[in-house]
Amino acid sequence: MATTRPARKSSKPADTPKRRAARRRAPTAELPDLSQYGQLAEYNRKRHFGVTPEPPGQASRREAGRPLQFVVQKHRASRLHYDFRLEHRGVMLSWAVPKAPSPDPSVKRLAMETEPHPMDYNQFEGVIPEGEYGGGTVMIWDKGFWAPITPDGQLGGEDEIDRQLRKGELKFVLLGEKLAGSWVLVRTRGTRQWLLIKHRDQYASAEDITVTKPLSLVSGRTMAEIAQAAGASPRQLQLAAAADPAAAPAAAATSARAKPRARARAARPS
Repeated sequence: MATTRPARKSSKPADTPKRRAARRRAPTAELPDLSQYGQLAEYNRKRHFGVTPEPPGQASRREAGRPLQFVVQKHRASRLHYDFRLEHRGVMLSWAVPKAPSPDPSVKRLAMETEPHPMDYNQFEGVIPEGEYGGGTVMIWDKGFWAPITPDGQLGGEDEIDRQLRKGELKFVLLGEKLAGSWVLVRTRGTRQWLLIKHRDQYASAEDITVTKPLSLVSGRTMAEIAQAAGASPRQLQLAAAADPAAAPAAAATSARAKPRARARAARPS
């Protein structure tokens, strides 16, 4: 008759809930020390600057008296969105707005807070390579200056920005080419989810400026033209073209024809 051998006891410790929790807490790999970058540590951690043309993150110091900058970058990454950035204490505070800022006060736009970006990013227009964080075409859609609004209706400084950010309701004015007037960012859930809302003033409008003003503020190009000039992949070029409104190519051609005429008029003797 065959004999049954006793089951061999495993030398591996039992997988208890306590051990599983310890594994989750243990780091899987040692991360580089990014403390020198302060608020830009997360920005730098996500990017490979030997591959992407984006600028490395270093905080800047604002010259006394210089107004605060803002920029809005149209970005066709995994999804189309508009990166809304406000200068504060040497970096650009950033929110991703999926459907673009709207000048219509009745429209509340979701704005998801992302990592702060360096000031040099305000000049970036081009293509982030495929496989890199945020890979896709980037357009400088609007830019200008901004300031917080104090409770008594005056323009405030950076301490006022800190106070309102802690409160979760940042009221401000914009002076850009496409966006202007009084706005508010209101935190709605957790620490990252906000709403971007236009206040009622002389700059309020029901106009869809993503359609009527689709071109880059600095190059006058469409998304497709930016992608093509930067050597985008065929897939990125296709996605960039799809991000342009149907009237954008005609608008670009009209703008290109208008510039020589404007130069000719300026050259005429008075």
